Amino acid sequence: MNTNLKNKISAIPALPGIYQFLNSEGKIIYIGKAINLRSRVQSYFRSKVDSPKTQVLVEKVVDFEIIATENEIEALVLENNLIKKHKPRYNVNLKDDKSYPYIRVTKEPYPQIFPTRDIVQDGSKYFGPYTDVKSMKNSLRMITKLFKIRSCTYFIDQNVIDQKKIKVCLDYHIKKCDGPCEGLISEIEYGKMVSQVIKVLRGKTSDLIDELKTEMNEASSNLKFEKAAAIRDRIDQLRVYTEKQKIVTNDFDDKDIISVAIEAKDVACTILNIRSGRLVGKRQLKLSVEVDEDLNKIYSSALKFYYGEYVEIPKTIILETVPDDDEALLAWLNSKSDRKVNFIIPKIQSEAKSLLHMCKQNAILQLKDIQLQKMKKDGNLPYVLSSLKRDLRLSNLPRKIECFDISNLQGTDTVASQVVFIDGKPKKSLYRKYIIKSVDGPDDFASMQEVIERRYSKLKEENEPLPDLIMVDGGKGQLSSAVEILENLGFKNYQIIGLAKRLEEVFFPGISEAQTIPKTSSSLKLLQHL
Repeated sequence: MNTNLKNKISAIPALPGIYQFLNSEGKIIYIGKAINLRSRVQSYFRSKVDSPKTQVLVEKVVDFEIIATENEIEALVLENNLIKKHKPRYNVNLKDDKSYPYIRVTKEPYPQIFPTRDIVQDGSKYFGPYTDVKSMKNSLRMITKLFKIRSCTYFIDQNVIDQKKIKVCLDYHIKKCDGPCEGLISEIEYGKMVSQVIKVLRGKTSDLIDELKTEMNEASSNLKFEKAAAIRDRIDQLRVYTEKQKIVTNDFDDKDIISVAIEAKDVACTILNIRSGRLVGKRQLKLSVEVDEDLNKIYSSALKFYYGEYVEIPKTIILETVPDDDEALLAWLNSKSDRKVNFIIPKIQSEAKSLLHMCKQNAILQLKDIQLQKMKKDGNLPYVLSSLKRDLRLSNLPRKIECFDISNLQGTDTVASQVVFIDGKPKKSLYRKYIIKSVDGPDDFASMQEVIERRYSKLKEENEPLPDLIMVDGGKGQLSSAVEILENLGFKNYQIIGLAKRLEEVFFPGISEAQTIPKTSSSLKLLQHL
C-alpha cells in the first residue's frame, strides 16, 4: 500500500457512512457501507485478506472516497442508491434495471389510477413494479370493470366543481364513471371507492368482500335494492377474480418468498407475493456479480434493490439464508413499513420450506431463460464458456481448450494425452497421444514438461496461436512444470490452470492455495468431461 493511501486511511473518522473504492482510472469499482468507516476500510488492507475475491479487489484500489451519514440506515439507503447509479464492477448489481411500470394512485381529492413508469414524489401511492406487463393490464382491466374510477386527467377539487369548469364525459353516460367533475359523487364516497381499489391492489380481496357484504346488507335494510344488487354483482366478480389466485398457505399472514439461482455472473431472483394466503403476484430481478459473492450478500443486495422501490413490505419475508447486515436491513424495512417485519429462514420441512422450494424452482427457470437470451446474443456460443471464464477469472472466452494428462501404466511406456475442446464441445480429430521419450520411470513433472515442450515448440515453429486455455491434470507441481516450459519458449500472454484430483479445486500460477469452483456451476461439469 502506498504512503498516501495509508495516511488517508488513518484519517478516516469512526462514523457510519459509505466508502467508494476507485481504480487507477478514477472509476468507482466498489461501494460499501459501515457503522465504523475507519475500521471497515482498514480491514481491506490487512496483510492477510479474507478471500481471493477481496484480494482481487484490493489489488485494483488506488484511492477511495467516503461519505459520513447520521446512522447506519441512512448509510444503507445511500449505498443502495449509489450502487444503482454507478454499477461498480465488484458489487452485486441490478442487471436489468429498465423502468418497469407501476400502478399509480394520485394524491388529490378525486384520485386518478393509471399505469406509469415515472415515480413522482408527491404523496401518490405506487403498486408494483410489474415485471409482467400483461398482469398489470389485467389488474387495471378488472379495476375498471368493478369500480367507477374516472379516466380523465383533470385536477378536480370542490373549487373546480363549484366553477363548473368541467362537464361529464361519455364514461358517465355509459355508467363507467360517477361524474366527480360535476360533483355527482362526494369526495368521501369517491375516496371510499379508491380505498377499495387499493385493497385489491394489495391482495386484500377477502377483506374487501367482507366489507362489501356489510354494505350490501345495509343497502338492503334501507330498501336500496338497486344499490344492493350492484354491490352483490361486484362481490361475485371479485370472487371470480380471487378464485384465479392460487391458495398456497393455511394462514392469512402477508408474506414474500424470495429465492435466488446463481450461474457464473448471472443471478436470477424471484419474489412471490402472498397476501391473505393467496399467491397474488410474482416479481423477478436480474442481478449480476463480477466475482464469487457470498449468498448472504446477494440476498442483502436483492432485498435492497426490491424494497428500495415503491413496493408494499409484508410482515414476513421468507429466505433460504440470513442476509448480510440483517439487523440494519430490518431496521430500514421497519422504517419504511407500518408494521414490524421479520425474516424467516426455514430449517425443517414445513409450509414455509415448501414455499421456498417453489420459489427456488421459479428462480431456476428464470436463470435458464437468462442463459438462453445470452446464448442468442453471443451467437449461440454455449453459456458454459462464459461460466468457465467467470469461475477461472480468465481475460478471454475459452473457446479453444487444450488439456494434458500423464498416464503411468505398469509394464508400458509413460503416455501423455492431449484433449481438445472447441466452443465447449470435444474435437476428437485434434486429440493426440505422446509417448514420453526423455523420462525414465514414473515422473509426472518431467513428463509434463516434455509434452508441453513438444506441443508448443511445434506451435511456435508453425506460428500458430496458443489455445485460449491450457489445462494440466494435476496440482501445483504439474502446473509449475508446464509454466516453466512456456516461459522458456518465450510465451508471455497465455492462460493456464492445474486441475487437482478433486475436480472442483483449481491451481493458478503464482497462487499457492487451490481455489474452488462452486459445485453447482456448469463450468465444473465441463471440466469433468475434459
